[in-house]
Amino acid sequence: MKTEPQFDLDALNADFESAAATDILNWTFRQFPAGDVAFSTSFGAEGMTLMHMLVTLGFKPRMFTIDTGRNFQETYDVWNEAVERLGVEIESYSPDAGDLQALLKGHGPNLFYESVENRKRCCHVRKVLPLKCALRGASVWLAPLRREQGESRRDIRIVDWNETHQLYKICPMANWLEENVWTYIRSNDVPYNKLYDRGFMTIGCAPCTRPVRPGEGVRSGRWWWEPDEAKECGIHIEDGKVTRKTKLNFQI
Repeated sequence: MKTEPQFDLDALNADFESAAATDILNWTFRQFPAGDVAFSTSFGAEGMTLMHMLVTLGFKPRMFTIDTGRNFQETYDVWNEAVERLGVEIESYSPDAGDLQALLKGHGPNLFYESVENRKRCCHVRKVLPLKCALRGASVWLAPLRREQGESRRDIRIVDWNETHQLYKICPMANWLEENVWTYIRSNDVPYNKLYDRGFMTIGCAPCTRPVRPGEGVRSGRWWWEPDEAKECGIHIEDGKVTRKTKLNFQI
């Protein structure tokens, strides 16, 4: 079993608050072999931005995605574009067939509309369990999360220890603003999911995501039939995590 490496997380995070995302990536690959780093992407704007940075810097971590089986066609389109234009290799992890069979038995394919409990069961089978397989053997989980993405992500640290998966979780873009992401995409001609042009602000499974209406929050288009506090799939939530006061800032 892995044990937590001896980094001073408080000191690292204090230093990285004013560091560029590229500096954080350079530090990561000085500390860990590329093969020990796993980069997760669902091909959202942040994921494509971070993927482009990695390619530009010449870093080659394991890149993976969770294919839930309920994605938009536009998500597969940008996935294909990333492979062709950026020359990356992306591992795909899908839910276990037996787990899906047990999930759908007695409910049918749209059980997530019935209750928050059922929706979280669906996310657990389609996302959380495949993630465990994807991160197996990794020392670092590189994730394109931002604090501005919603209240549940407000306390993300740039570098943290993830007890659930027993590895470091590094979010180089944690203090970026949405406008910074799109400035990077447009300035560097980064491929992006065309659903953003139709009013989507986050993109998940097709039955669970819709465009955001004027005046609504960033994640209001996800599971819109649920209360706001429920709007996470479970991949990025750790039980018992102590919240910390953090801020929004930005450097490439």
